[in-house]
Amino acid sequence: MTLGNSDKNTSGGDGPDMKLKPTRVRELLANVLIAAVIAWVATRVAYGSFPPISTIAGASLYPVAALEVVLGFYIRTRVSNSQIGADGRRLHPITVARALALAKASAQVGSLAAGVWLGFLLWIFPQRGDLRAAAADYPGALIGCGAGIALAAAALWLEYCCRAPDDPTDDPAPS
Repeated sequence: MTLGNSDKNTSGGDGPDMKLKPTRVRELLANVLIAAVIAWVATRVAYGSFPPISTIAGASLYPVAALEVVLGFYIRTRVSNSQIGADGRRLHPITVARALALAKASAQVGSLAAGVWLGFLLWIFPQRGDLRAAAADYPGALIGCGAGIALAAAALWLEYCCRAPDDPTDDPAPS
């Protein structure tokens, strides 16, 4: 059975309008905002029961961000040199698709992590003068917020590098 023009594929299938779209920065910013509000409320309610925040805890996403930047450059070079294909000397298209899936997931994780750390920072920043724990937690939280932003940015870069080159036109090349 084939679908006619009046039939709609609403089951999430691969219809002609079911293209994978680039991650929108405004959606990532919405993630940051929502996560920051939730984290601020949670910090306000339960800060006394939180463990101390080390700088290592905040920095945990930087290695992933660095890996994604390097992977982005590698894939971009392969795509620009037309070295994508199924033979052994080329980068397999499934590998690029997996890198794209990693990038899309990392953008979400990075924006949510940045939002959580931002919400935490918004509560502890004014408390730094009064609470020694807040002053001690501030550097780790600041580093963590930066790591979330770095991961989201690296993921957007990797996603950009995974784009297929524009299809060539049928027009003859100018001489």
